Amino acid sequence: MNVVILAAGKGTRMRSALPKVLQPVGGLPMLFHVIDAAKTLQAKQISCVIGHEAHQVQTALGLHYGADHEMSLVLQSPAHGTGHAVACALPSLGAAATTLILYGDVPLIPPHALKTLVACSEQHNGIAVLTTRLNNPTGYGRILRNAQQAIVGCVEEKDASDEQRHIQEVNTGIMAVPTAQLHRWVGQLKNDNAQGEYYLTDLLGLAARDGVAVVSADIESDLVQGVNSQEQRAEVERLYQRRLASELMAAGVQVADPNRIDIRGRLTAGSEVRIDVGCVFEGQVELGDHVQIGPNVVLKNVRIEAGARIEAMSHLEDCSVGPRATIGPFARIRPGSVLAEGSHVGNFTELKNTRLGPYSKANHLSYLGDAQIGARVNVGAGTITCNYDGAEKHRTVIEDDVFIGSDTQLVAPVVVHEGATLGAGTTLTADAPAHQLTLSRTRQTSVARWKRPKKQSH
Repeated sequence: MNVVILAAGKGTRMRSALPKVLQPVGGLPMLFHVIDAAKTLQAKQISCVIGHEAHQVQTALGLHYGADHEMSLVLQSPAHGTGHAVACALPSLGAAATTLILYGDVPLIPPHALKTLVACSEQHNGIAVLTTRLNNPTGYGRILRNAQQAIVGCVEEKDASDEQRHIQEVNTGIMAVPTAQLHRWVGQLKNDNAQGEYYLTDLLGLAARDGVAVVSADIESDLVQGVNSQEQRAEVERLYQRRLASELMAAGVQVADPNRIDIRGRLTAGSEVRIDVGCVFEGQVELGDHVQIGPNVVLKNVRIEAGARIEAMSHLEDCSVGPRATIGPFARIRPGSVLAEGSHVGNFTELKNTRLGPYSKANHLSYLGDAQIGARVNVGAGTITCNYDGAEKHRTVIEDDVFIGSDTQLVAPVVVHEGATLGAGTTLTADAPAHQLTLSRTRQTSVARWKRPKKQSH
């Protein structure tokens, strides 16, 4: 089987410098969703017809799929319609196979529908076209049938008569065609229409004229919704997210509101997982059994182990959270951080490239960067690791069972040895010995006859 994906459109109505097929749905360009669906069919050849901002599309494909991806990129320039786009791809298609034609701006198309379509084409040795019915078919090509209900053609909106515009069965543009016949019919396409373009949909009429079977496979309209504007992209985004939420709930995940979740990558979840409203999952996110995610949490490339809780408004990126740990609310865990079993990171605390040991806690208003923190450490409110000297980053090591008082600054590189206590307000510039109290404070004084200044009256 050959697959041809039409991805050359400019997308003027998107009002964006980004090519239409690279507009995101679920955190990925729309084109990538179509390619991934095509790859499940184990096609012999996948050809992507590109045109507008072709370099951007080619670069994006290389970054995502690798420079040695097996897709054939075909340039359509200038663009003269869908029929012309397929004509550009024809030289690379094996004539003995069926060719499946897809569109880079129809990202929700499910692989099972494509398999059914190809099977229909091969069974009837003819064209199989994917159709759907719309209450308001404005803008779509209408499927034309004869008195015996056989498909005899398709007419585009601008070329349709008033009577034809009342037809609710529309062409999605997705079709499977015997490649040998595709070569012949594409060469017979004409551009005598309102657009002055070569319409691929005219193949249906050519096939019917030649006595070749034209069959349809019906599909739910939401699954073949195309994207031509930012409003349509947002509609497709919600449909996509609702599909992912339904899959999660079918697997037993408790999603508080399936209309208020955004998955922009791949989310896997164990049993008894709870996800509150407004959460965003980016990249690869793994949630273990009994994990609880509070409202408005953002997780990007994160692994969270069993029984951990991420409280409201927290932001975690490129990190891992151990079992039964608690994060937030209003916490930020930055790349390179590892939080061990039972650890606590509380409100308005930030970690960066830091390992927080088992049952250690930093519950209030702290910054811990480039630090190695042992087990059962208490980090008081307002503690800062001063890890950057203006040129280089330096590491702080805090060993097991340390108590750090509030408003402490640890000027790296520095080591706080096992069991040490740092008094509140300490600025530590040298290593703190084990099992001792270390302080750095000025002596407190009180001035008996001091009077508070008063504002002078005018």
